[in-house]
Amino acid sequence: MTQYFTLEFIAMFTGFMLLVIGVWGMLTQRNLIKIVIGFSLFTTGLNIAIVSISYIKNSTAPILDKAVDMANAGNLVADPLPQALVLTSIVIGLGVTALMLTYVLRMYKEKKSLDINSYTDLKW
Repeated sequence: MTQYFTLEFIAMFTGFMLLVIGVWGMLTQRNLIKIVIGFSLFTTGLNIAIVSISYIKNSTAPILDKAVDMANAGNLVADPLPQALVLTSIVIGLGVTALMLTYVLRMYKEKKSLDINSYTDLKW
């Protein structure tokens, strides 16, 4: 039973749970701040899921030298691309979250409400 709950499984499960909680928060909440928090949870869960899926057990850094056999380099060397994508995603997520919080602040100053149902200006 303990072989199923490895660190990789726990990280992947945590990432997917944060994805689900983030989507639920974005779709069901009416408070704009809670929607932004849901988006942040979604991007964090996505980053954790990408890193945990791309993990290779007992792999080494992607530096090919004498320590790595060139014939089996594909099986022994970790892929650096998912790590680079996650770093980029963290920076972009931070920028998008800051922009969303700026919009929420401006909307609150305009209508004095954080309830999404208060903003009916663009409804048909």
